[in-house]
Amino acid sequence: MAKNRFSKAWLDQHRNDPYVKQAQARGYRSRAAFKLIEIDEQDRLLRPGSIVLDLGSAPGAWSQVLRERLATGAGGIRGRILALDMLPMEPVADVEFLQGDIREEAVLAELERRLAGTPVDLIVSDMAPNLSGVAMADAARMADLIELAVDFALRHLHPQGALLVKCFHGSGYSQLVERFKRAFVQVAPRKPKASRDKSAETYLLGRRPKASTVRPVAVSSLRINDL
Repeated sequence: MAKNRFSKAWLDQHRNDPYVKQAQARGYRSRAAFKLIEIDEQDRLLRPGSIVLDLGSAPGAWSQVLRERLATGAGGIRGRILALDMLPMEPVADVEFLQGDIREEAVLAELERRLAGTPVDLIVSDMAPNLSGVAMADAARMADLIELAVDFALRHLHPQGALLVKCFHGSGYSQLVERFKRAFVQVAPRKPKASRDKSAETYLLGRRPKASTVRPVAVSSLRINDL
């Protein structure tokens, strides 16, 4: 009975959630779209011509937002969006989707092959592990995913690029902040309004990888909007 009451309470909250209603009205696949919208409006992460990687992309709400932000008036986009998730994702126009686990070397190799050495302007990650309810174990799994995102960012981000990752307040959070501070010139936490108040979910934004951690960008890889 308690489980049923909990499930009913969650469903009632979900149905009455204003962000759920807005997502349905605007055709977004989940309310998570508004988290990225708010962060982008605050931090201006996207610009025309951006090369963007969406990690943990399914069901596709963040990819939809990225596509909107890079859309041109004539149709299509100015830039490029790649998305990756273990789960299948229904196609989003102009988004290149790769299904696979970022923890697998073959998947990373395929992602790198698709980038073909092109530096990435923005990496966004809404990845999260399947939670066990054991705080220490869940924190360790989350930290592993974030470390993978940071490692990929340090090898592939443009010198002026940014990494945005989901994390959770609690065990290990301060260590994640310190990890970001070692890797990026600017680090800031973000708690968008669409992230429920009761949730420990938050986001870390790192901008401009520190020069000592990244390889130089070849002159031939610079785009018009870098000049």
